[in-house]
Amino acid sequence: MAVFKGAGVAIITPFCKDGSVDYEKFGELIEFQVQNGTDAIIVCGTTGESSTLTHEEHLDVIRYCTEKVNHRIPVVAGTGSNCTQTAVYLSKEAESIGVDALLLVTPYYNKGTQKGLYQHFKTIADSVKIPVILYNIPGRTGVTLQPETIVSLCTDVENIVGVKDATGNISQTAHLMQLAKGCVDLYSGEDGIIVPLLSLGGKGVISVLSNVAPRQTHEICSRFFEGDVEGSCKLQLDALPLVDALFCEVNPIPVKKAAELMGLCGGTLRMPLTEMEPEHAAKLEKAMKDFGVL
Repeated sequence: MAVFKGAGVAIITPFCKDGSVDYEKFGELIEFQVQNGTDAIIVCGTTGESSTLTHEEHLDVIRYCTEKVNHRIPVVAGTGSNCTQTAVYLSKEAESIGVDALLLVTPYYNKGTQKGLYQHFKTIADSVKIPVILYNIPGRTGVTLQPETIVSLCTDVENIVGVKDATGNISQTAHLMQLAKGCVDLYSGEDGIIVPLLSLGGKGVISVLSNVAPRQTHEICSRFFEGDVEGSCKLQLDALPLVDALFCEVNPIPVKKAAELMGLCGGTLRMPLTEMEPEHAAKLEKAMKDFGVL
């Protein structure tokens, strides 16, 4: 059984003006997601600015989210690192907190061969008992987890169950699913191509868009699964201008601004991320109004 099916939000981490985690607003964000039909919460991922959280903050944010959700929907914790032992530590701690699954990004900077990536993920997964979703995002990490390696991991390691595919390479994803023969739970890591990946057998999306449009993103998936492919496709296409605006600067700069415009939380970022350029912010605001979320 898949960890979740549908639209999981790659939730932002709100900060106070002094840079500390704003737990009051974080709680409100979680409630907003749950009440608007999000199928899972993915905490401390790329969108959650995990790369600038200390280990203590990282685990505190995971703990707060898990307790706030209180088993209403699955919580998936990002615990990946380019250091295998750091990822093992974070993963074991997140398991003890009570998360439902882990999201493990490919090792960045030091990268690793396919053999090295296999051993990295197997070592982490073997240290825990909960399900693991791999996170393939070469644009950020500089390394691609090849389809053959993904299938080997999902076949050989019992609790490695799937992949968040943020490659943007539909041909490669199709090749993966052809090799997988049902052993890989596929989640889109790109909001602009949810429906194409669902058509290849995907289980859903781990979404930035869901931060501001949780109901609509859920509907893209649910309509597809109900057989209303035309309706799902229309929603996907209608969302594209907003998706484009949400990625007109590096994520999560635009989605933090979008949350601020909606009054969900402040837009404070941690360096090296900086305030959105005014012309991009205007484009984002227009796209949000056109899509009906503002």
